[in-house]
Amino acid sequence: MTDLDRMPPSTTTYIVATAIIAGITGYFIGQGASLGLFSASKEKEGWPNSYNVKVHQDSSDEEYEEEEEEESEEEELEGELGNFENNTEEVKLVLVVRTDLGMTKGKIAAQCSHATLACYKYMVANSSGSVLLRRWERQGQAKIALQIKSEEELQLLQAQAISLGLCARVIQDAGRTQIASGSRTVLGILGPKSVVDTVTGHLKLL
Repeated sequence: MTDLDRMPPSTTTYIVATAIIAGITGYFIGQGASLGLFSASKEKEGWPNSYNVKVHQDSSDEEYEEEEEEESEEEELEGELGNFENNTEEVKLVLVVRTDLGMTKGKIAAQCSHATLACYKYMVANSSGSVLLRRWERQGQAKIALQIKSEEELQLLQAQAISLGLCARVIQDAGRTQIASGSRTVLGILGPKSVVDTVTGHLKLL
């Protein structure tokens, strides 16, 4: 006969109940520990299950915030838009990017976005550009990225485009991140394909 058999029924019931409660308690404590509920050091908030997310060594939250807040100004050089209402060919937008500034891919993308929006706003603001703009939208909004190696070439292309009656907008950087304030980064040219090609047809793809 074992010691358990010699005990009164009430005592045996107590021991069994205590063992069951201890087992259940241990199970939940183990589950809580695996979820990090009892960790003394609090991980960075926002990441589930305390995952340790590694950020690229060249990146930072501050840099991303600056990029989001960055503003670019349009070059103040106006020209009269040509009357292309009778021109039925494809309309395209060319984005001429300076490669001598050493901009990152993300920076280039942001500057090209500024140039695209600048051209669009300029065409909307000019009644003579509305027909061309609607045609560009209907045709799929073709965009071509080209490269150029100096500010002087960029300004020359802009002058040529304006002289032909094309929409030509140069973006000047605000200088909050990678390059100096006032740097001319991208030239956007919007117009009929053949006319735009007379200005940028000799340039290489970005």
